[in-house]
Order: sequence, then structure tokens, then C-alpha cells
Amino acid sequence: MKFEQLREFRQLAYQCLGQAKDATFELADAVMTTRHVSCLGDLALNPLFRREWSSVYEALQDCRPDREQLMQLYIQQMSEVERPVLAIDHTAWLRPHARTLKERTYEHQPTALPHGIPVGIGQGYSTIALIPESSGSWALPLRHERITSWDNPISFGAQQLAQVCQDLQNRPIALFDSEYGCAPLVKATAAIAADKLMRIRSNRCLWSTPPTYSGKGRPKIHGQQFRLNDSQSWWEPEQALESVEPKLGKIRLKKWDDLHFRGSPKHPMTLILVERLETVTGRLNSQPLWLVWVGIQMPSLAEIWQLYLRRFALEHWYRLAKQTLHWTVPKLSTPEQCERWSDLMPLLTWQLWLAKDLVREIRLPQALVSA
Repeated sequence: MKFEQLREFRQLAYQCLGQAKDATFELADAVMTTRHVSCLGDLALNPLFRREWSSVYEALQDCRPDREQLMQLYIQQMSEVERPVLAIDHTAWLRPHARTLKERTYEHQPTALPHGIPVGIGQGYSTIALIPESSGSWALPLRHERITSWDNPISFGAQQLAQVCQDLQNRPIALFDSEYGCAPLVKATAAIAADKLMRIRSNRCLWSTPPTYSGKGRPKIHGQQFRLNDSQSWWEPEQALESVEPKLGKIRLKKWDDLHFRGSPKHPMTLILVERLETVTGRLNSQPLWLVWVGIQMPSLAEIWQLYLRRFALEHWYRLAKQTLHWTVPKLSTPEQCERWSDLMPLLTWQLWLAKDLVREIRLPQALVSA
């Protein structure tokens, strides 16, 4: 059954590649079976690529992967998921020396670069992915697209969510990191049939619903201010809970309803505080985690913070794409070639996912992994 599903998937994916589909499909197989690559031409040495080395570059020049059809194909594989969990984030493909490459932008990096500043020059890519398991590091991208210079990650991520939700049968839960925890995203996704769970920074301020109109003057838009980094501004939570987790120890949870960002007063949210405590003293063991929920079917307080942790699977996929699937290795000369090459990354990941139960996992010795 698994083998038939994989074979059917590959046949349908082959039809979505447009021109030069034979060379492009062999290039994809070469990527999945080549461990070390120093340049794009090295993939021509793989036995699965039965053409000359120049066909590698011609494939990316001529192919036209149909993103809409590929996304439809990916969604067909998740038809049995009752409530899909999606994660949205963006990453950078740095090209500091490609001065003739069009559409380069300044991209933030989570760690400092060699010059000491966490900002590089390259291209940003936004990804929306299905998180198929409650544990593990698998993330299955549905769309992986370049953010143009006239777009930004927040508006682009909202656009991707709208495109995916149009074809989903069940209402999904979308997970966002703190960069997306703001009023513009809440307003941009208000009309989308999806629940949102996002992290917000601890220096943010939220507001409660305004008091009842007294009949005099202008009606108030905001109520009492709730400053996340000032516990004096907090009021009693609607719900509080403590639990002991096997790996994290003692966890304290609190929930406040009907709060909103200053820029989106018409969109109420539920605020959730997650604190990790020392088992003996009861003091904070790490920085608190602040989450907000925007939706209609919120999971229980004991489950929702663990649901957010599934978002980190997308970070693991970025590492997989860059280190194993050789996404950032080619030095392509045009944004169009970069996009066609990037369109293959979700296709490769879905094939690996569908094939994982058909092969026996053989881990390399630690000495070979470190080498």
C-alpha cells in the first residue's frame, strides 16, 4: 500500500514539472541520494542522473513547476488528517557575493554572521508546512516561495495561509513565531478559515475590552492595559493550572480572555502564560512563554502550549533543506532559477516522507557523522 502510494505520487508529481520534466525529475532523485555536494554540477555524477552535466543547469532553466498543482497533490496526501496543524515561518538564502543577482534584500539571521552583525544580503523565502506528528521533527512544506522586495514576511505568510485554506476540508490550526505575533497579521488573517496560535514578545502591551458606553463623548476603543513585562498591570486570570511534565518539570499555566492588540481592537484574543518552575523552590527556571490564541475551537489549557512546540519542526526542515537537500548550494544567476530550484524542496521532502516506512533506518557511526 505504501509503495503504491509513493509510486502514484511520483507519477502525478512528474506531470506537474512542465518542460524538461525528465531531466528535472532525475535531478530531484539525484539530490535525494547524494550526500555531499560542493556545486550543482556534482549532482550530474549521480548514477540516477543519466544525462550530461550541462543538463543539470538546463533543467532549472527550462522547467516550470506548477506550484498550484503540486500543492493540490500535497493536500491530497493529508486527506485523513482531522485537524491539520500548519506552521508558517521564513528563512534566508544568503547571496552576499552575487552582486548581479536581482531582487536581493537584507535578511535577518538568528545568529551573528562573520562580520558580527545578524543581517545578510540575499533572498528571503516564506514556508507554510504541515506538521504531521505530535512528536518528532518532520515538517512537510505545502508552499516554499521567495518573498519579493515589495512584500514582507507577515503579509506573504497570510497570503500563503489563505491559498492553502481554500483547498483544505477541515479547519486548520496555524502556528506562528513571535515575529508574526502582531496586529497586522491578526487583521490580514481575520477572514481566513483557520485558527491561529502565535507567540508574542514579552515587551508587548495588550488591552481588554472597553467598558460599557456611558452615553457621553466618544465610545472607548480600548479598556485596561495589560503589560506583559509588568505583573502589577495583570488581573486575575480566568483559568490557572499547574502540572508536572516528565522532561520539563513543573509548569504553571494562566489564561486571560478577551484581550486585543492596540491595532486590532475588533479581534479579541486569548492570552496564555507558560512558566517553567523549579520543583523545590517554585521560582522561575527560564523566561516565560507568552502565547495568544485567535480562533473558535481552542484546545484545553494543558494541551495548547504543547501544541505550539510542534512549530519547531519547521526549523528542523530548514536545516534539512540546507544541509541535506543542498538547497543553498547552487550559485544560480536569476531569481527565476532560484525559485524553480526551491520549488523542488517540498517535492523532495514529501517523497522522503512517503518512503520512510519502506526503508530500514541505518544510522551512520558517530565518527562518520562528525566528519
